[in-house]
Amino acid sequence: MAGAKKYTAAAVLAVWLIVVIFFMILNRTVDLEVFFVLALIGLLVVAVLIDGAFSRPRYMRYPGYLIAAGVALFACIVAEKILEILAA
Repeated sequence: MAGAKKYTAAAVLAVWLIVVIFFMILNRTVDLEVFFVLALIGLLVVAVLIDGAFSRPRYMRYPGYLIAAGVALFACIVAEKILEILAA
């Protein structure tokens, strides 16, 4: 059961990223920052949905590090955008 949950989560995240890329290309605005933020949102949603309520499976240990790094990078992007606004 846990293996199926892992692969389903990876497939859902891959489909989410493909949909994001499709709409970015359709809109003709491919922006790496927007893609990163939407990918992080998708990763957070998938991580919350596959995490157990009473126990933490072994495969959920490493996505926590990835999420922490993503949130730190998101904070850097937000700080950069705030500095751009203040400079203008």
